[in-house]
Amino acid sequence: MRITIVSRIYAPEPAAASSMLSAIAKACAAAGHDVTVVTTTVKFGDAEPPRDGVVVKRFPVKRDATGYVRGYVSYATFDVPLLFRLLFARRPDVYIVEPPPTTGAVVRIVSFLKRRPYLYDAADIWSDAARLATPSGLVLAMLRRLEKFAMRGAAHAFAVSQGVVDRMREIGVETPATVIGFGVDTDVFDYQGPVDAGEHERPYFVYAGTHSEWHGAGIFITAFEQFAIGHPEFELLFIGNGSERAELERRSRARELTSVRFADPVDGATLAPVLGRARASLASLKPGQGYDYAFTTKIYSYIATGCPVLFAGGGPTVSFIERAAAHRIGVAVPYEVDAVVAALESYADDPIADVDRRALSAWARSNYSLDAIGAVVERLAVASVRRDK
Repeated sequence: MRITIVSRIYAPEPAAASSMLSAIAKACAAAGHDVTVVTTTVKFGDAEPPRDGVVVKRFPVKRDATGYVRGYVSYATFDVPLLFRLLFARRPDVYIVEPPPTTGAVVRIVSFLKRRPYLYDAADIWSDAARLATPSGLVLAMLRRLEKFAMRGAAHAFAVSQGVVDRMREIGVETPATVIGFGVDTDVFDYQGPVDAGEHERPYFVYAGTHSEWHGAGIFITAFEQFAIGHPEFELLFIGNGSERAELERRSRARELTSVRFADPVDGATLAPVLGRARASLASLKPGQGYDYAFTTKIYSYIATGCPVLFAGGGPTVSFIERAAAHRIGVAVPYEVDAVVAALESYADDPIADVDRRALSAWARSNYSLDAIGAVVERLAVASVRRDK
């Protein structure tokens, strides 16, 4: 078949969606399909080398001050040209589209005009997440209608967790959906040997990935301030970006926390050894934001390197960590400063042994490789085409 993947974000851009889409393209090409990826020009790292069966077509877009395609002005600079690029491109057998909903809406229009099905990646519910970014009821209502339009037109949707599918049903989307889970590129994120200080002379905790309003990563700065009184040798490292980064940096400066450092996003090959040397990795999901069904996918990258997780919050991430307790995956604590401080102290005073890190990485490789997930989406694409015919 001919398969077209449409996304504003793609490898090597450091994001979970990039890794997922790259794995899908790889799986589709391995199955013998001709794959075209329509995306944006490279901003972070080097473009992926050519892969048999995959053609990547890039064009420039407006990015925000941090370098990301974020916000509806930026999305428009991708979506408007996209409409014409897809209309005048060779017709594929099926499209696979990544949010935002504006991109999904464009693909629905093109799909209708070209009489071809599309799969929608229901990575999360954008109209829920947007509540934290804007108080405008009009904007939220328009986004909800647009998102439902994009989802309802799909032949099939796929989601990280059952919570997202359940939320789709709650807002009135009955599109067939498959929970595919998530994973990580275990060729990049892998155990790399005994932990040592490396370029970091001090022990540290690391938060790697997006830090937006619904993550509530500021709790780690508050907790670290207390933790550092008894453990002044430790550092807290934030790697990545998000709408809360400026506020996190401001709070850190206001508290004169010189041991809290911020770094820009890096590719997986650069990030993996930093995770591997960390005493523990950090993730959070602030409760009560209407987003409690979300799963914190960044933890897959963490555990694949053998780095245990400290998660603060609720939702399906908690049950995942609890079910995997036997593998020393980490701890889930309430979204409370005292609970986070206690967990930091536990990791500082009783670090995870190297043998357990090695075993954790091996377990993650066996169970959460993106290769298997990419193959599931390939099968969904084939099934959608067969139904369409």
